[in-house]
Amino acid sequence: MCVGIPMQILSVEGIAARATGAEGEALIDLSLTGPLAPGTWVLTHLGCAREVISPEEAALIAEALAGLRSLMAGGSAEGAFADLENRSPALPPHLEAARAAGLSKA
Repeated sequence: MCVGIPMQILSVEGIAARATGAEGEALIDLSLTGPLAPGTWVLTHLGCAREVISPEEAALIAEALAGLRSLMAGGSAEGAFADLENRSPALPPHLEAARAAGLSKA
């Protein structure tokens, strides 16, 4: 399983960037995103920036990952998933459309 880690770009040199996140600084590959300005938040997977994300989305992901780390250490995930706690699960749009059309098989 690959976990996406939010990181903020500190500096850029070619297709590489120095970025910082909850676990410290790292050199990341920008081949999939192209050049980015310092201050930009990205979601990284295995040392590669996969997509640009908003600071708000980065904060939500960081909180969820902190909650998972806490659970794995025997603690609580209290508040780590606040954006999910007060809503019902939702189907992706294409599956919701199929359900609304009465389809029950793929």
